[in-house]
Amino acid sequence: MTKLENYVGGRWVTGDGDGQTLFNAVTGDPIGAASTKGLDFKAMAEYARKVGSPNLKKMTFQERGLMLRGLALHLRNHLEKFYQVSYQSGATKADSWIDIEGGIGNLFSYASLRRKFPNETYCVDGESHNLGKQNSFMGTHLLVPKEGVAIHINAFNFPVWGMLEKVAVNWLAGVPAIVKPATVTSYLTEAVVREIIASGILPEGALQLICGSAGDLLDHVQSQDVVTFTGSASTGLMLKSHPAILRESVPFNMEADSLNCIILGEDVEPGMPEWDVFVKEVRKEMTVKAGQKCTAIRRIFVPDNKVEAVWKAVAAALQQTTIGNPLNEKVRMGSLAGKTQQREVMEQVQKLLASSQLVYGSLDSVELIDADPEKGAFISPLLLVNDKPFSSQAVHEVEAFGPVSTIMPYKHRDETVELARMGKGSLCSSIVTADPAIAREYVLGAGAWHGRILVLNNECARESTGHGSPLPLLVHGGPGRAGGGEEMGGVRGVKHYMQRVAVQGSPTMLTAVTNVYQPFAKGNEDVVHPFRKHFDEIRVGDQLLTGKRTITEGDIVNFANLSWDHFYAHTDHTSLEGTLFEKPVAHGYFILSAAAGLFVDGSGKGPVLLNYGLDELRFVKPVYAGNTIQVRFTCKEKIEQEKKTEEDIPKGIVKWYVEVLDQTGEHVAIGTILTMVKKKD
Repeated sequence: MTKLENYVGGRWVTGDGDGQTLFNAVTGDPIGAASTKGLDFKAMAEYARKVGSPNLKKMTFQERGLMLRGLALHLRNHLEKFYQVSYQSGATKADSWIDIEGGIGNLFSYASLRRKFPNETYCVDGESHNLGKQNSFMGTHLLVPKEGVAIHINAFNFPVWGMLEKVAVNWLAGVPAIVKPATVTSYLTEAVVREIIASGILPEGALQLICGSAGDLLDHVQSQDVVTFTGSASTGLMLKSHPAILRESVPFNMEADSLNCIILGEDVEPGMPEWDVFVKEVRKEMTVKAGQKCTAIRRIFVPDNKVEAVWKAVAAALQQTTIGNPLNEKVRMGSLAGKTQQREVMEQVQKLLASSQLVYGSLDSVELIDADPEKGAFISPLLLVNDKPFSSQAVHEVEAFGPVSTIMPYKHRDETVELARMGKGSLCSSIVTADPAIAREYVLGAGAWHGRILVLNNECARESTGHGSPLPLLVHGGPGRAGGGEEMGGVRGVKHYMQRVAVQGSPTMLTAVTNVYQPFAKGNEDVVHPFRKHFDEIRVGDQLLTGKRTITEGDIVNFANLSWDHFYAHTDHTSLEGTLFEKPVAHGYFILSAAAGLFVDGSGKGPVLLNYGLDELRFVKPVYAGNTIQVRFTCKEKIEQEKKTEEDIPKGIVKWYVEVLDQTGEHVAIGTILTMVKKKD
């Protein structure tokens, strides 16, 4: 029998012994075996720390992001191969699309996030803080990559997405990974990792794969490592309590299966678009991946006078769902991942039936297309009704990890929040309503118990990604029973794999450390005007102190006529009593324009291509006729820009810290202006 291989220490190896046999979930035929027996897990962790970590740490965010993009493009060239392997897990083409192309989409999303970071191996986190009255002592925060390894222990339901949504984040942060997929579907993870390694895109040590038991890997974790787990709460608790994790204070991120719920708003009636949206969403969440999603809807709360209408409508929708061999184009729902999962689901359903009744589906039989129910791990969608949700505990505690959901009634809309809370923490919840007041009340009331809430109505239904779809730029996780962790979340997720360190010192010293100009730092004065320099020649801290200009009443009047801004504070001497102004004040945007006239180089065409924008502008002191202004203009930060085509001009964005000063030397305006500047080469 073919044995899966593990990618360890930069080479493919097989484990000792026979290993665990893996089966085709549709036909029941054996497809291989997985074993990690004999592997040196301590050496794996050390290899990641000593080889993978330095290789990734020396790459900038931009380089890491481009690495992710290149990898995503490479994997897209092998989609058909992945789909063929995925069918063996019981997944339909649509199910596999979520897993495979959804996972690759995570790579693309995090590749794009490189633009949120500097072209450095580290980044500044948040605002700086002046800590001294004389402006000579300050503090800021840096984020630097952790020097350990990210260990990902994943669930069986998404063998590709579960891996890629995690490694995309730790790689962008500069941390290597060891991936341990659930053994039952690890053959698909192995197929994808083979293509990742074959691409040659990753630096050495960035990725290792184990197909089978994790052995004593967690015995060897250290304080710089990060462990993530997706799966059951009981297994997660066992792993989280590991002595080495506790002893070394290793960050542990858990995303556990939860009893997610959907609410039908009391305003929604049969015939409304929202009614159809609700029924469609429930059917989809019950049948996609055969209900094997940590985000799937397990609890359905509807107004008590609509319970029968709802279950009949959902049952009619489920009746249209064809089940069977996912290779058959007529099939819309495949099998569970294996016979073990099938038995576990049935056991959990029996617990639910002690207080609920089955209104759709069969425990004993399922009508299939092109498949044998005795050989495959098939199950009928099962819709239950529980008419006493406040006194029934099982429905809020027992999860059948398959196409199983329970409808429950509520009398008043304030009960929806209470019922949602009874799940003791969920990854996600949805409410279908056309009433903003109902939506607001539910979100604010139930928000503390959920990682994500979807407000669904006819207005957003067409573009909505749905109840059960975690998105790369939004956090995925939840409190309480859902594990208390967070994954993805865009920039937020990257920070989980970085160490935040507070740095204190003088503004000049912190400018040198961060490579971002800090207010009150010493500037680099040069006889060459900053706008005469190419992007490559500009240094952070390059500074220009301009000439001066005295503001006149004519300036104020002329700008009012030019801009049509005749706000009373600029033009009416008689209306200033009780205001902040002594006399008509110059327009803030005139001061900014006048400042530009002072710092812009007007000696002809130069490397500056255009004004790219304006950030963080503040007008901090009024300017009156007779006041004199001057500008201190300093390079704050440089941002590389990629060439989009061969013909594109090589260029970058320069952020300039603009301080407009009056005749007393005090600030009247502070802002950041961005210019697009041509590179010398």
